[in-house]
Amino acid sequence: MIYALLLAAGESRRMGKPKLLLPFGQKTIIEHIVDNINQSKVDKILVVLGSHQEEIRSKIADRPVLSVVNHRYQEGMLSSIQTGFEALPKDTAAALVCLGDQPLIPHYVTDRLIETYNKTHKSIVLPVYQKKRGHPILIDMKHKQEVLNLSPDKGLRALVHIHSQDVQEVEVDTQHILKDIDKPEDYARELKKKEEE
Repeated sequence: MIYALLLAAGESRRMGKPKLLLPFGQKTIIEHIVDNINQSKVDKILVVLGSHQEEIRSKIADRPVLSVVNHRYQEGMLSSIQTGFEALPKDTAAALVCLGDQPLIPHYVTDRLIETYNKTHKSIVLPVYQKKRGHPILIDMKHKQEVLNLSPDKGLRALVHIHSQDVQEVEVDTQHILKDIDKPEDYARELKKKEEE
């Protein structure tokens, strides 16, 4: 089983309002991302909730997702990753860590990461656009304990650095793997790109 771990616990401080609930086409950002992932070869989606959890949960209640609450969400993204890893069932082979504010990543990027993982048996697989690494990142569960022990000031980057020999990069043709939505101007930029697509 390959789970998508969708990080949706942040406080959206720089946006000034819950960014995952902002309109994005006919849906909200969180609905858009869940639907994109659901089109991929991921087996199940586990959404990590925290801030604004009730509103976000209600938006995706009609979609086939599981959820877990990160009660430490104010400690930052790593706490959500660790909450998600702890909640994954024993039959999970790998987790695909997806950010909750990247609505334009096409599902074929996720498919290529999973295919590469199955083919190469590398334990960390990540997308690259013009030599820059982005998200989502696929991590084999053999690293679970290490992820749970990571220090907040280093995060997943430390894991990728320590296991550089076990990292497989996948070249993709979309810069959306590098772009997330933190501030109002980011939101305006991504909305404009959506309208152009």
